[in-house]
Amino acid sequence: MRRRISLTVLVLVLAGVASRGTAQNAEPPRADDRVPTPEEIRALADRAIANQHSDDAALETYEVIERRMVRSRGKSQTFLEDKTYRVVPTGTGTLKLQLKDHVRPVTAEAYRQELQAWEEGLAAALRTDDPGTKVQLAKQQKKRKDRADLVDAARQAFHATWGGRETRDGRALDKLLLEPNPQFQPRSNSAEMLTHARATIWIDEQSGHLARAEADIIRDISFGAGILGKVYRGGHLSLEQTEVAPGVWLPTRYQYDFAGRKFLFGFEVHNLIEDTHYRRLGSTSQALEVARHDLANAGEFSGDP
Repeated sequence: MRRRISLTVLVLVLAGVASRGTAQNAEPPRADDRVPTPEEIRALADRAIANQHSDDAALETYEVIERRMVRSRGKSQTFLEDKTYRVVPTGTGTLKLQLKDHVRPVTAEAYRQELQAWEEGLAAALRTDDPGTKVQLAKQQKKRKDRADLVDAARQAFHATWGGRETRDGRALDKLLLEPNPQFQPRSNSAEMLTHARATIWIDEQSGHLARAEADIIRDISFGAGILGKVYRGGHLSLEQTEVAPGVWLPTRYQYDFAGRKFLFGFEVHNLIEDTHYRRLGSTSQALEVARHDLANAGEFSGDP
């Protein structure tokens, strides 16, 4: 259940949904700003959605160093996690190669085994006539479509209003306030989750890419008509993206904090993920070359990015 709820919450973040508020470290809106027309606001949102589709596709060609910090409390214990991974493409998805547990690096032998699994996965993905590979590729294609449909659904799920312009890290950002659209008819369980959030997004004025998003859950999210559990209203989510290559904006930080109930037992989850050291690997065959190179030099592993 914890994994299902976590994925549901991340769906809201990655769709670029967010809450009312101001960007951290942001300067006040500029006094000479002109309020755009409703048509211009729609054009701005459409441009950001189109760019998000492009960024999602680009993400499949990159590796990234991901630090995941989780604090959760369940029925009888508190769970703490602080792990660092190298997240790599496999041709049919991604694979996490663990680098550290807290500050302690994994052993060189453990990392070599992870590299071996990555190499084998990439080699298998290139055997497109293999029945198992066909199944994995079909699953990946469905995930892509579901993700794209969800991003598109966000266009209909909210009414966008102008929130001003702000400057963050030297870049001008357009701010949009997103309120749930009562006329929205979700066509999937994931899209239905969008009806439970109120949002604010910041769009880079020059490039039209999503730079920041925040979200508050404003209504409880029930699972199995509330029998299996709930995520309570009041949960907060945030996402930050930055330009990692010309025209490519990818996540650098996302966080969610929420409480809920699994069956009869309450829980809390606080999750912070930081992504750094993006590197484009390219096609599956190009990634395989990198994997084989790294495997041949696995003895140089230190645990540091």
